[in-house]
Amino acid sequence: MMSITKERFTFLNKFIESPAQVGSITPSSKFLVNKMFENVSWDNLDTIVELGAGTGVFTSHLSKHKKVSTKAVIIEKDNQMRRNLETAYPSLTFGSDAERLDLLLHKLNIPRVDCIVSGLPFANFPLELRKNIMKAISKSLKPDGLFIAFQYSLQMKSMLKQYFDHVEVGFELRNIPPAFVYTCAKKKEGN
Repeated sequence: MMSITKERFTFLNKFIESPAQVGSITPSSKFLVNKMFENVSWDNLDTIVELGAGTGVFTSHLSKHKKVSTKAVIIEKDNQMRRNLETAYPSLTFGSDAERLDLLLHKLNIPRVDCIVSGLPFANFPLELRKNIMKAISKSLKPDGLFIAFQYSLQMKSMLKQYFDHVEVGFELRNIPPAFVYTCAKKKEGN
């Protein structure tokens, strides 16, 4: 595990290199982590995916709380950050492309997952990329699956309502910057 100072430095450096990919100057706070996972039923979770893992704030939490038998797939596009996470969490499975999540899960023989958590900065992505990632998420979730994402604006709310029957918006003021947390229940099959 990285020290908090090194983690923040790495995150800031990556933000300076590529602000559209990283989306923030600092990792998520413990308050945001708790808010993101407050609706996750760990005992009933057999599969979980994290999109945009960064320095691993959510990865650490899910690694500590998941059942031993729960399959976890962590997606991080940045090679250095992903290698750091692979070293820190060798029992987890890693990938690099959220846009092709459904294809990766197919290769891993995971038909669909119970929960997807996301730290991706959707507001920074072109519309076509947002749509492609949302399609991959929708294909990858079980019919009763949850998608939980944080954003720094309400920009994604209307798009999320196109893919999910239920979109609940929470807010975490104690994060820097304050963040909205979307908890979305997948549309049932055939809808």
